[in-house]
Amino acid sequence: MHTIRTVTGPLDPSSITGPVLAHEHIALDLRRDSDHEAVLDARHTEPVTGELADLREEFGLALVIEQTCRGMGRDTDALARISAASRVAVVAATGWYYEPFHPDEVGGAGVEQLTDSLVRDIEQGVGTTGIRPGVIGEVGSHGEHPSEPERRTLAAAARAAVRTGLSLATHAHLGVGGPAQLDLLTAEGLAPHRVAVGHQDLLDDPAVHRRLAAEGAYVSFDTVGKNSYQSDATRLRLLLALLESGHADRVLLSCDVSRHAYLTGEGGTGYGHLFRSFLPGLRAAGVDADLIDLMTRRNPLRFLTGADTQEKSDA
Repeated sequence: MHTIRTVTGPLDPSSITGPVLAHEHIALDLRRDSDHEAVLDARHTEPVTGELADLREEFGLALVIEQTCRGMGRDTDALARISAASRVAVVAATGWYYEPFHPDEVGGAGVEQLTDSLVRDIEQGVGTTGIRPGVIGEVGSHGEHPSEPERRTLAAAARAAVRTGLSLATHAHLGVGGPAQLDLLTAEGLAPHRVAVGHQDLLDDPAVHRRLAAEGAYVSFDTVGKNSYQSDATRLRLLLALLESGHADRVLLSCDVSRHAYLTGEGGTGYGHLFRSFLPGLRAAGVDADLIDLMTRRNPLRFLTGADTQEKSDA
């Protein structure tokens, strides 16, 4: 796959000269009985659009990989409107989140039936929108090992990735279970470099990060700014350790905005926290501009397009 499939049409990766947010949400609904705030809907379209447009102007933001999938309130029409208005390209996703958010369609469906559902999304478009996902994700599990339904949805996602050529991003809940996810996905024939293991900045275990990267998967530090889960100081320490071990070519970075309170207009850190706060911390720690470009642009483009080249660094 040499082009990137966005909600407004195919995009030549060579045209992307600015940074990429590798794991975000710009329209979703994760509300449950105990949580009524995990939503970004029509009320938030204008502030979301404004933030993305501002980041394009200030930092050159070029692309957002939007990982809202089935059971998460996916709204591909909203993604297309926000992308067009902000002039920031957006990639839509398909897949299933972790088990508490599985829709009824997962139920007792077999792996092949689930695979076919994802392939239909990818080849025909989501619903009647005609908008085709450009990534499979965020495909979830919780705990050290996936539950039985999660094993089916992960296996289906891997098979769909193999059949369609799309890459796959995971939700490892609180950072836990990445190695088991990677083992399951690769057992289905998916190459490790087509996999990004999610939320690894929530796991204070450099050995796991090194293992995932050494096996060829991307390691997503994608909850930057979510200090109620993990401090950015810890994220910085963990990321520097991964860079020092020679795995800069396997890092993805993002903020995972997943509720309206994270928007800057509501006092949150917003989509720009990576650029305004975290990257300056990396620079202060001695990380140069080329490495930052690698992690924020070249890596996510290689992930999306399935390029199997590696760019080693002696960071």
